[in-house]
Amino acid sequence: MYDVSSRKRALTLVAQGRSLNSVSRETGMSRAAIRSWQTRLEPLPRMYTPLPDPPSDRVAYSYLLGLYLGDGCISPHPRGVGHYLRIACADAWPGLIDACEAAVRAISPAHTAYRVQAVGYVSVVGYYAHWPHLFPQHGPGKKHERLITLEPWQQTIVREHPWEFIRGLIHSDGCRITNWTEKIIGGVHKRYEYPRYFFSNLSGDIIRLFTDALDRVGVEWRMANPRNVSIAKRAAVALMDTHVGPKH
Repeated sequence: MYDVSSRKRALTLVAQGRSLNSVSRETGMSRAAIRSWQTRLEPLPRMYTPLPDPPSDRVAYSYLLGLYLGDGCISPHPRGVGHYLRIACADAWPGLIDACEAAVRAISPAHTAYRVQAVGYVSVVGYYAHWPHLFPQHGPGKKHERLITLEPWQQTIVREHPWEFIRGLIHSDGCRITNWTEKIIGGVHKRYEYPRYFFSNLSGDIIRLFTDALDRVGVEWRMANPRNVSIAKRAAVALMDTHVGPKH
């Protein structure tokens, strides 16, 4: 009923993250027909889809890379026609959820994203055939159990936009807290408060990516323990407040 070129066009739209309903409305083809082309045992000859170039929105990508390394994962579509990028964001930080969704939309060729509510957190989800090529750190198992390095093109983006990368990592696995202490001065108890940032991750590779970026922008840091980076010096905290700030 439909020629090969029409089928290819419909499947290309679906691969870009479009829903079956929207593709059906645009092409005039039935949802059942489109679904059958996705699932048939002898599919149409596989279409060549060129691998993506590095993202044009390098600011959004640097931020999204930080979020992905902290709280992101990539999983294949059950029918093998693409991949899902999922970033877990705590319900306590609605501004972070909005920023994450904006970044996913900016990087996705279809400029789409949606939210899936779970207990205590929201997964921001984007569908795209080539997420593993944009995030080559994807692989089997947990991130801290495998080598995590950046490709040369990713290193270039992070060098150009280190603060966005730092902000993504802090928004995923970091925090800004207020510590306090009490001292007796002249017989009077005085309470002193001071802010600091922490970043925690099980992966030594991801910690090194974070501290390398801090070194690049001149933020002093120290290892509180093998899994936690502390930023407590007044000037360093001031820099972080200017470019990152607390979650919201």
